[in-house]
Amino acid sequence: MKEQSMFLDRDPQETREWIDSMESVIDVEGRSRAHYLIDQLLDFDVARHGDFHGRVTTPYVNTIAPEREQPYPGDLGIEKRINAFIRWNALTMVLRAGKHSGVGGHIASYASAAVLYDVGFDHFFRGRTETFAGDMVYIQGHSSPGIYGRAFLEGRLSEEQLDNFRRETDRDGISSYPHPRLMGDFWQFPTVSMGLGPITAAYQARFMRYLENRGLKEHQGRKVWAFLGDGEMDQPESLAAISLAGREKLDNLIFVVNCNLQRLDGPVRGNAKVIQEFESLYRAAGWNVIKVIWGSGWDRLLNKDRTGLLRQRMMECVDGDYQNYKSQNGAYVREHFFGKYPELLELVSDMTDDEIWKLSRGGHDPLKVFNAYAAAMRHTGGPTVILAKTVKGFGMGEAGEGQNINHQQKKMGTDAIKAFLDRFNLDLSDEQLAELPYLKPDADSAESRYLQAARSKLGGYVPARHANVEPLAIPPLTALQAQLKGTGEREISTTMAFVRILSTLLKDKEIGKLVVPIVPDESRTFGMESLFRQIGIHSHVGQLYTPQDAGQLSYYKESKDGQIMQEGLNESGAMSSWIAASTSYANHGVMTIPFYIYYSMFGFQRVGDLAWAAGDARARGFLLGATSGRTTLMGEGLQHDDGHSHVLSSTIPCCVSYDPTFSYELAVIIQEGMRRMYVNNEDVYYYITLLNENYSHPDMPEGVADGILKGLYPLSTTAPAKGTPHVQLMGCGSILREVIAAGEILARDYGVSSDVWSATSLTELRRDGQAVERWNLLNPVAEPRTSHVENCLAGRQGPVVVATDYMKILADQIRPFVHGRRFVALGTDGFGQSDTREALRRHFEVDRQFVVLAALKALADDGVIERSVVAKALVDLEIDTGKTDPASV
Repeated sequence: MKEQSMFLDRDPQETREWIDSMESVIDVEGRSRAHYLIDQLLDFDVARHGDFHGRVTTPYVNTIAPEREQPYPGDLGIEKRINAFIRWNALTMVLRAGKHSGVGGHIASYASAAVLYDVGFDHFFRGRTETFAGDMVYIQGHSSPGIYGRAFLEGRLSEEQLDNFRRETDRDGISSYPHPRLMGDFWQFPTVSMGLGPITAAYQARFMRYLENRGLKEHQGRKVWAFLGDGEMDQPESLAAISLAGREKLDNLIFVVNCNLQRLDGPVRGNAKVIQEFESLYRAAGWNVIKVIWGSGWDRLLNKDRTGLLRQRMMECVDGDYQNYKSQNGAYVREHFFGKYPELLELVSDMTDDEIWKLSRGGHDPLKVFNAYAAAMRHTGGPTVILAKTVKGFGMGEAGEGQNINHQQKKMGTDAIKAFLDRFNLDLSDEQLAELPYLKPDADSAESRYLQAARSKLGGYVPARHANVEPLAIPPLTALQAQLKGTGEREISTTMAFVRILSTLLKDKEIGKLVVPIVPDESRTFGMESLFRQIGIHSHVGQLYTPQDAGQLSYYKESKDGQIMQEGLNESGAMSSWIAASTSYANHGVMTIPFYIYYSMFGFQRVGDLAWAAGDARARGFLLGATSGRTTLMGEGLQHDDGHSHVLSSTIPCCVSYDPTFSYELAVIIQEGMRRMYVNNEDVYYYITLLNENYSHPDMPEGVADGILKGLYPLSTTAPAKGTPHVQLMGCGSILREVIAAGEILARDYGVSSDVWSATSLTELRRDGQAVERWNLLNPVAEPRTSHVENCLAGRQGPVVVATDYMKILADQIRPFVHGRRFVALGTDGFGQSDTREALRRHFEVDRQFVVLAALKALADDGVIERSVVAKALVDLEIDTGKTDPASV
C-alpha cells in the first residue's frame, strides 16, 4: 500500500532534526508560522516538479490526543447505568414487537451508536425554551428504538406505546422511524430515506443563517446535529451539500458519521478504509474533521509503541479485517492483528485475551466522544464532521455483533439475551427474562434524578416538535386585483402573472419580509430578474465583486440580507432549502412563505423522495412547476417536456395540485393556499403549474372562486336546442384554450353545442369523489352524497371529453364520477419531442382538431349523430389516420 511508506523511516535522526526544527518554530513563532513554512516547502516542490500530490488524510488514530482531552464532566457510572437501561429497552421493544405481532424492527444500528447519542443527550443537545430556540438533531432512522427507549425513561412514552412500536393504525402506537407526520409533537425531521438527512440538515443550517442574516431570527449559537451512517454516505444526496456547507462556512453544522463499517448486507468498504476516505472528502470541502477511532484503552499501547509499528498495523488492516475481528474474540485479535509482527505481540504480552477483547473503538468511549463534541462546539469558521468508529450490533454478542446478518436481526436467543444483561450489568430473574420486561429506574433514584437534571440544564427534551405559531395576517384576494382583471389585448404567460403576484406579496407590510423566493438557476427565464435589485440574492458574505451588469436596471445583486435563495443548477439543494423554509414555523418559530419555482420536469420526477419527505415533515409552502405540460416548451424535447408531474404530485396525500390557465385562477389558488397554510395552520403544501405561453387573459367571472378551488367550474354554457347534439368539454393549463377553440369549431362547422369547463385540479376532484364514495359506503342508510363532478354535470347532457397536456391517466381520475355518460380522456402519453407547440399538440393528439374529433366520435357512439359525420371530420380536420400512436414512440 502506498500509504504504508510514511511509516518506513530510513534516517530517524534526520527526521528527528526536522521535527525539532518545526517544534522550535511553533514554540517561538506559533503554529501559523510553522504551517506557512510547510506550505512554502510544498510550493517549492510543486514549482520545481509540478506533480506533487499532498496528503489529504491524517494517520489512522484519533484526532484529539489524550494530552489535549478535557476531563469528562458527568458521572460516568450513572451514565453507563442509564445507557444500559436505554439499550435494554431498545432491544426489548424490537424483540417484543417481533414476538407479539411480527412487525420487527432494527437492533444493531442503535447498539453501535448508543454512546454517540447518550453523550449528546446528556451534555450537548439543547432543547427549546422561552429564550432559546433550541438545537436541531437529525436522528438516523434505524436508531429510533434507542430514542424511544430514552423517552420512556424520561417519562415521555408509556409501556403501552413501546409495546405498540410499529403499530399505529388502531392504537396508541409509535412509528417505525422518525416521522413528524405520524408523531407531530415528537419527531422533527424524517430521515430514514437514506441520504435525505445529510442534505436537508446542511440546508437547514444554511436556512438558519438566512433567517439570522435577514433579521428574522436572533443569532443564538444554535447547532444542527446530523447523525448519519457510513453506508448511508454512498447515497449521492449524502455528499451533495458538503461543498455548500464548507463554502458557506456553516459552523452551526455538525455531522456525526457512525462508522460501524457495515452496510445492510456487508462491509461498507471491505477492501479499504471508509474513515480515511471520508476524511479526504470532507477536508477537501472545507470541513473540520475529527476522527474518533480508538477508545481510551489504546492510548497506553500507542504511547508505549516507540517504533510506529502499531500505527502501521492500524493502517494496514482494511475495514473488512476490522469487522471480522469484532465478530471473533480476544485470542483471534491477538493472533491476527497483533500477531503479524513479533514486536506487537510483545506490546500486548502483559494483557489477557479478555483485556485485548475489551479494547474498544472510539465511538463506544464516552470520554472520546465528549471531547470530539466539545471540540466541534468550539470550532468556528466552518462545519465539523465527526467520524466515529463503532461496532454494528455492539453488545449483541454471538447473535449479531460485527456480523453481516445483524441489520436484519430481530430476534435473540435466551443465551444471547443473558450475555447482553451480563455485559451491561443488568439483573433479571429467569421468570422476568421470559416476559422481557421494560426496565426503568425508580423516580427518586440517582439515575432518574440525573437524567431529568441533565435535560433540565439543557433546556428540555429532544427530540420535540413545536408547531404552535400565530397565524399570519395574509392579504385578501382584493390585494391581487390586478391579476383578477383581464389583460385586454396584451398577452402574458401565467409565469409572468405569478411574478406579478409574488411582487405584490413582497411589498405587503404584514408578510412581505416572510416571503422566501427560491430558484435553482432560472430567474431570468421566469422573468424574475427585476427582483434582483428589489430584494437581492442571499449571500452569506454579501457581494465581493462588481457584477458584470452593474450598469443595468436589473443587475445581479447579492447581499447578506438578500431575500432570494438562488441555488444554482441544483434542484435537490433548492428543494432542501424549500423544506427548511416550509417547516420553519415548527423548527424556528418563524412562519415563512416559500415559493420555489423551477422547470416542472425537474421537480417530482427528479426530487420525488424529497417531495415525499416534505409531506412527512408537514411542510407548508408553494411549489411552482414552470414551463409545464408536454407541449408548451417549444424546441426543448424529451428530457424537458413534462407530461406527468401532476400524476406524480397526486401520489402525495398532502400535496394540493392545480393546473391553472388564467391569471385570476392563479390568484385565487395562491390566496386560498396562504389562508389554509398560514391562517388555518393546515399541514398541506401546494403544487401549481405555470406556462411560458403568452396569451390574453379574461376578467374573472362572477362566482367562480369556489369552483376554481374545488377543481371544476364552467367557462361557458349553452342551453341546447331540442334535438341539438351537445357535449361537455373540459380542459386545463395549456390545453384549455384548445378546448375553448374546439367548442367554437363544433358549433360553427358541425352544429354541436357545448359547455366548456376549466378543470383547475383533476386531482382535487378525484379526492373529493373518493371522499364522497367512502362516506356513502359507511353510511348506507343515509341520503347519498354526490361529488363536485356529479353536481357540476347534473342536469346537463352529452358525453364528457377531457383534454390535458399530461398523460391520459390525469383526466381518468374523474372517470368514476361521470356517471351514466360516455367519457373520453385525451392526453400526452409518450416521450416528449422537439417542435412548435402547434406541431406537438397535433402529434400528441390534444389540439383543438382532436378535441373536436373526440367529441364527434363520442356523440356517434351514443347514437346521437351519424358515424359518417366523424368520417367527414377526419378529412375536414386533416387528421392522419395512419399516424403512429405517440404513446408508443
